[in-house]
Amino acid sequence: MPIHAANGLVYYDLSHPLAHGVPQWPSSANLNIRTLKFHAKDGVMVQQYEGILHRTTHMDAENHVTENGRTLGEYEPWRFFGTGVAVSIPKEKWEVITPDDLENARPRIEPGDILMINTGMHNKLADTDEYYAYSPGLYKEAGEWIVERGVKMLGIDTNALDHPLGTKLADHGPGPSHPWLNDEYRALHGRDILDDFPHWEPAHKIMMGAGIPGIENVGGELDLVTGKRCTFMAFPWRWPDGDGCVVRVMAVLDPNQTYRLSEGG
Repeated sequence: MPIHAANGLVYYDLSHPLAHGVPQWPSSANLNIRTLKFHAKDGVMVQQYEGILHRTTHMDAENHVTENGRTLGEYEPWRFFGTGVAVSIPKEKWEVITPDDLENARPRIEPGDILMINTGMHNKLADTDEYYAYSPGLYKEAGEWIVERGVKMLGIDTNALDHPLGTKLADHGPGPSHPWLNDEYRALHGRDILDDFPHWEPAHKIMMGAGIPGIENVGGELDLVTGKRCTFMAFPWRWPDGDGCVVRVMAVLDPNQTYRLSEGG
């Protein structure tokens, strides 16, 4: 259930937890959380985290995919707080989120909005091919639309800002880490993956190149705010050279306030 603050605002947590056993991107190093000290023995609790910071609900920085791109410390702080919309764009295996999907989403996505996209995949988070290899996602044209619309910050409930077939799972960048996917794709569509997904993580590069922070694996209580205009916040670490980090995404609603509705929604 959402957390009700004393001032009457209602807070919704749009984050997956970070813990031992959290599902993680295939082919990356495993997450290791150790307890070094505990109260019964040491009188204090000390834990150690070892693993990349692209885990659970997290933000990518531009330098994660673009040489000499922005680091976490180079994003403007004003982008991480503000009003926006959570929109439902349900998609199935390997479907692409299109500019038409975004244009027709309701409430309408306005310039300056923080945008949270709910494809339904956050309800399927697991250590499975369904979540990591077969999810839907954004691609080049959607990334261009988001920049042109003037979105302030973006979050999506899939495992990456890009469609999985635009990542290293296919023959992009350091890939393919999952070479068998090309045979599966060809059997379904009669074409190779690179025929339809020729670019490596273009949504990452286009959006973050325009200064838009991108948050992956949004989840938690996302369904409870989908279809609403509200206030969002998600702040990254103050890490000057960072390429990404775990963030806690929150949505806030005032039950006594009538939120401005966009034209058509």
